[in-house]
Amino acid sequence: MEFSVYDQSGSVTSKIEVDDSVFNVTPNEELVHRAVVAEMTNARTGTHSTKTRSEVRGGGRKPWRQKGTGRARAGTTSSPIWRGGGVTFGPKPKNYEKKLPKKMRRLARKSVLSKRVSDKAVMVIDSVKLEEVKTKKFVEVLEKLGINDKKITFLPAELDENVLLSSQNLPNVFVVQAESVSTYDLLDCEVILFDKEGIRRLNSQLEVS
Repeated sequence: MEFSVYDQSGSVTSKIEVDDSVFNVTPNEELVHRAVVAEMTNARTGTHSTKTRSEVRGGGRKPWRQKGTGRARAGTTSSPIWRGGGVTFGPKPKNYEKKLPKKMRRLARKSVLSKRVSDKAVMVIDSVKLEEVKTKKFVEVLEKLGINDKKITFLPAELDENVLLSSQNLPNVFVVQAESVSTYDLLDCEVILFDKEGIRRLNSQLEVS
């Protein structure tokens, strides 16, 4: 499979060959779903926690005598039925990690890339170089490519500080190193933009069966 390579002015400068085994496979939707669920689940910290009646502060003394007050009997202020008391069956810290075999994770990314290619939503730029941190300059590059109004996942081979900082204020642009991209990152956009070296590296990483 072949992609046109653009420069920062939006002109085609060359072509680049990639493997059909990465960018032209039959998409496996079920596997993509499993991969995304695993990625989103693994992003959870699982630190949610409530205190039980034994963990809340206070409650050591009986609030009032058992009989004669006209009130309901009570043995402790830490009871779950009291305001400020413990919580019954509340959340506790938990590990939500879901493991997916490496081959399945690779195939999920291949599936999304192949679907994006069939939708004509993959572009390759030679490289993005900015002399200074300037959001306007980065937007100009996207305008020349005709994708400034799209939601973009930009996948360079290496993270350039000027590019990273220049794109941070753009809500429609997400920058991540090509070899570190997740299935969700590839799905959560309208256009995938690679730099030339970035698509080579991801191709090499995923062509391993």
